[in-house]
Amino acid sequence: MSANTFEHWKEKAALLSIEGRAFINGAYCDSVSGSTFDCVSPIDGKVLAQIAECSGDDVEIAVANARTVFEAGTWSELPPVERKKILINFARLIEANAEELALLETLDMGKPISESLSVDVAGAARCIAWNGEAIDKVYDEVAPTGSNELGLVTREPLGVIAAIVPWNFPLLMACWKLGPALATGNSVVLKPSEKSPLTAIRIAELAVEAGIPAGVLNVVPGFGKPAGEPLAAHMDVDGLVFTGSTGVGKHLMGIAGTTNMKRAYMECGGKSPNIVFPDAPNLDEAAQSAAEAIFYNQGEVCTAASRLLVHEDIKDKFLQKVIDAGRKMQPGHPLDPDTTMGAIVDDVQMERVLSYVVKGSEQGAQLVLGGERVLQETGGYYVQPTIFDGVNMDMAIGSEEIFGPVLSCITFKTEEEALAIANNTEFGLAAAVWTSDITRAHKMARKLRAGSVWVNYYDGGDMTAPFGGFKQSGNGRDKSIHALEKYTELKATWINLNP
Repeated sequence: MSANTFEHWKEKAALLSIEGRAFINGAYCDSVSGSTFDCVSPIDGKVLAQIAECSGDDVEIAVANARTVFEAGTWSELPPVERKKILINFARLIEANAEELALLETLDMGKPISESLSVDVAGAARCIAWNGEAIDKVYDEVAPTGSNELGLVTREPLGVIAAIVPWNFPLLMACWKLGPALATGNSVVLKPSEKSPLTAIRIAELAVEAGIPAGVLNVVPGFGKPAGEPLAAHMDVDGLVFTGSTGVGKHLMGIAGTTNMKRAYMECGGKSPNIVFPDAPNLDEAAQSAAEAIFYNQGEVCTAASRLLVHEDIKDKFLQKVIDAGRKMQPGHPLDPDTTMGAIVDDVQMERVLSYVVKGSEQGAQLVLGGERVLQETGGYYVQPTIFDGVNMDMAIGSEEIFGPVLSCITFKTEEEALAIANNTEFGLAAAVWTSDITRAHKMARKLRAGSVWVNYYDGGDMTAPFGGFKQSGNGRDKSIHALEKYTELKATWINLNP
């Protein structure tokens, strides 16, 4: 049976064996309490598996094991070239199990299987391999000194890292943390979102199979208060990394600051502007990109281009092109390779999205596409691509992160007005500009307060460039050599050459 057919994926799903236990010290285990919770598929609302509901007791065991193996040096003191070999092997195992991991991601989170396979799994393997390749090419420094002394600047692993990752790209976001954390010699306790824990649980076993010592990577599934907060507060955790909402990120930073002042890095929300000028190189391509930039992954993307800023001279024509593109991106069964939009992660998030649709209409915006729940007969959680016109920044849909397939169109007249609207937000994660004027492109890119700016396309880049935000979109950076800074301490060592 061809691997690119709907039938192939349905057959594999029917035969899939799902692991739901925690992974601590190199082995799967039940939670200390024995408690579990339902893992529900957003595709049809059915229970996929029972997941270990970890709490503070499980966190204590995981952190203790992570600390023990770190102090033993079996991973932390392994030569970088040896860690490199193991991480590359880990990446190869992710690739070898790509179909299983993609299926787990789609069943668990609701994204289209074609995207799980080509984006999430492929990107996760690339991230692990890239960090493995990079680690034996990162050099320490010798300070400029006089002839009577030697000044060394070295990077050392932080120790035990707590990584709390989101539900929208569960595998990829986990690997964005695991890649640099493991490459630099740290031990990790990973808490996946309770909404989508399956791939994190599975890759822990692959890590040990690749040669990562037991205890270096531990996975504690569970909810925020009983599992995430004890992990963030733990006095023997040296670094805390998080991707998720701005509200939770602020809360976790507070916990870090009031406990042991652990290093804390947050990658949080966004309300990204996508700015289109009349001289955009190709308005048809820009419109298609604008639709994909908000409806991809059901809009559950921190960089989603949820604010479409269009110059008044082309607004009506351009918005119609975006509407036409959106009409073609209707939700379908996530296991169908032809599906371009899947299911919202759960009923709670679906209701949140639909509540913003109501707010948009109540506050005076014009609903010009979608806005309804669909495919209810499946039992799943599907929302149409939704577009509002006539939006301003005083409206909830114009200023608040929705995290769903809802686009707000805002009209502008001048560059200055576009910049003022674009920067009028607490967020600063991403932005895009469409123009053929190279001077305008540079000026806009410099003045946009965002960690990533794209010109004449959206969501570009790869592992070679840092990812993160300005303002309340977070601190620190994922990806690239710069990510290694989050997982290491700088040490200055001075040697007297004339004792």
